[in-house]
Order: sequence, then C-alpha cells, then structure tokens
Amino acid sequence: MSTRTHSPRIVIVGGGTAGLLLATRLGQELGRAGNARITLVDRSLTHLWKPMLHTIAAGTRDVHQHKVSLLAQARTHGFGYEPGELCGIDRETRQVHLAALPDAASALVGPRSLPYDVLVLALGSGANDFGVPGVQTHCHFIDSPAQAESFNERLRWQLFRGALQDESVSIGIVGAGATGVELAAELSHLLELAAHFGDPSLRERLQLTLYESAPRILAAFPERVSESSHRVLDRLGFQIRTGTRVLAAHADGLSTAQTRLHSADMLVWAAGIKAPEVLSRLDGLPTNACHQVVVNAALQSTDDDHVFALGDCSTLTLPDQSRPLPASAQVAVQQATHLAKHLPGWLQGRAIPAFRYRDLGSLVSLGRYGAYGSVGKASPFAGQFLGGHVARLGHELVYRNYQRALHGLGKTSLLWATEGLNSWTHPGIRLS
Repeated sequence: MSTRTHSPRIVIVGGGTAGLLLATRLGQELGRAGNARITLVDRSLTHLWKPMLHTIAAGTRDVHQHKVSLLAQARTHGFGYEPGELCGIDRETRQVHLAALPDAASALVGPRSLPYDVLVLALGSGANDFGVPGVQTHCHFIDSPAQAESFNERLRWQLFRGALQDESVSIGIVGAGATGVELAAELSHLLELAAHFGDPSLRERLQLTLYESAPRILAAFPERVSESSHRVLDRLGFQIRTGTRVLAAHADGLSTAQTRLHSADMLVWAAGIKAPEVLSRLDGLPTNACHQVVVNAALQSTDDDHVFALGDCSTLTLPDQSRPLPASAQVAVQQATHLAKHLPGWLQGRAIPAFRYRDLGSLVSLGRYGAYGSVGKASPFAGQFLGGHVARLGHELVYRNYQRALHGLGKTSLLWATEGLNSWTHPGIRLS
C-alpha cells in the first residue's frame, strides 16, 4: 500500500456477519484515532444474525430484541454508515457505485458513488434456485429479515384459515440443510405454543414435508448428526423425501422427478447458496458460477489487491484442501477477525498473512427438541459427537460470542438478561 496524504478510505459493502464485525473492529482501532475513514454500506438500517432467521420466520423469537442499529453501532464504534445498494465499481478510479434506494413512490436516496482506497465486499449469500421454474414466483426464501417476516405474516394467515375452516395447513420445504431442518422443527414448536391461544388441535393441522436431493438430510454434517436429526423429525410426524429432485414450483405445490404434484399451501426454498448476482458484474473481478468473488489466502481478489471479499460472497480454496471453504457464519467471523487484525499493517506496507481456517465443529439446533453436532478438527476431541444440553448450550454460545465481539461482554450480558426477563412477560410466539 503506497503512502497517501489523506487518511485511507475503507469502504465495506454489506452489513452482515462479516461486514459489521469488520467495521466494528476497524472503527475501534483506526476510525476513533482518525487513522482511517471506515464506511459501512448496506441497504438496511439494521443487522440481524443470519443463523436465527428461521426463528423469526416461525415467529418464535422477537426480532426487535436482536436487531442491531447500524447507525448506533457506527456512532459507538468509530465508523460511518451509509444506506445503499451496490450496483458497480470502477477499479481504475476506485469508486463504488450505489443504486438509488426507492421507497413506495420514488427514489428516497438517489444513485451516488463513494471513493475508496480499500474495498471490502461482504454481501453474504442467498438460496440458489438453480433455475428451477416457478421458484421465484411461488416459493418463500428465508435469506433476510424482510423475507423471514414476510413468510411469518403469510404463515399466520394460513394458520387462521386452517383454524376457522377446520382444515390442515401443508408446508413444503425444499432443502434439508441446516436452514430447512431448523425451520421445520421451529414450526412444530410454534404450533405447540399457539395451541394454548385458542385451538388445541392446531399442531395436528400441520402437514410438513422436507425435500432433499441428497441421500440424507444435513448432508454437510457428520452422518450421526444427520441420523439423530432425522429421528427427531420423524417423531414430529414430518415427511422426509431424500433423493428427491424438485423440477418445478407451482401455486399449489411442487413437481418432482417422482411425482407430478405434491400439494402444499406454502412453499419454502432453502436449497443451495449463491452470492448476489451483482458481484459477477464488478468491472471484471473474477467470480465463480455462484457469483462468489475468487480470493487468495490474504482474502484479496485474485485480480485486484485493493479489493477484499469475506464470508459467503467469496470463495477460497486453501492450499491443503481440495474444496473451497464452506459458506458458514464460522468462516465469515474468522475471516473478518483475520482481516481486522492485519489490514492496519497492510495499510503501512506489511503483507497480510495467509488466512488459516480453524474448524471448530458444526451444530444444528432443533429448538426445544434438541441439538446435535460434532467437534471440529481444531480440537483435540475432533469428531466427538455432541447432543443434548451440551449441544444446545454450544449453539447458544456461538451467537452470544458474536454479540460479545460486537458489543463487549457487559452489554452482551445485559442483552441476554433482558431477553430472559422478557420471556416471562411476553408470549413465546408472535401473535400480531
């Protein structure tokens, strides 16, 4: 990095797990001291931990207790925030181009550009429809708070209809990875709680089917985790169709390679991942078929040292691995932490060490029905199966540790205590 007469301008696009954590750390180290100008860009005013979106979709967690105001976080931690949506970059002049942000009637915030010396892309990812006909039109996605809340609103009306007309409510979930499996369990929990508010038979009305093209659910997890979770879903009365490829989505259900139509009142698509398509149109930056930016071990684009990419929107294959790192919150947090530690030195001319991934293990939570996982390779207990209270506590601590990284131990402890108090005085589910 060459010496400059002005403070380096660091623009971070994407206020998700990696982007917000990086902005917070850099703001504390560089922004407060005036050694760099850090700007976080995101179209939303708030941040929410993505792995909890299934609980927001089911309505079993209060979304407002867990939202982080980007404006408040920026003011407290020494960085700036600008609402915006990435639409392009000019690498020669180092400008980030932002599209207009419309409200219901007009452009609320017009198109504009931001100069940068360092650009960090942290836009996350969403489900991949693989071009299957009808998915965009007829399926719900659970990739953002807005999508999760939209699903929840539709779900509540379907449940009212079922109760008033004495009918079942059928839901089809395509994709039995962590999102699909956790959402299924949370929906069962929702209806068990909702039964106390008027219709004792409400849980019995739920007819839920999981569709998975792989031979087993949770295919990315160890087999014992998959088997344990499968038994729980079986016990809940859900249908699990593994080895099933969905060919099309319709207003009234799904077509698969085996059956012309599986009827459903609501459809959720939770299969595959891909990064935002805009990344494949960024002034020639190399990307893969899923629009992920190809980066080297320093987390820089392989074609531009001044452009970094983190988390799900990037793809990195480490030298000792045959496959890219997984798109997971664990990878995103570690990459953000690594870059926050070494970017200040890079601005002064030092090289960024190669990123090393520590596999801490994997956990899947089935809500009140249990949690399962395995210890990662970074531990001396690698491969050890986890279940019961230990796995549930571990799943909860992953989120609390992320909160601590954003807010510090004191505020995180207060937030946790406040949630516990609110659970005594508020319904356990969203009713309006």
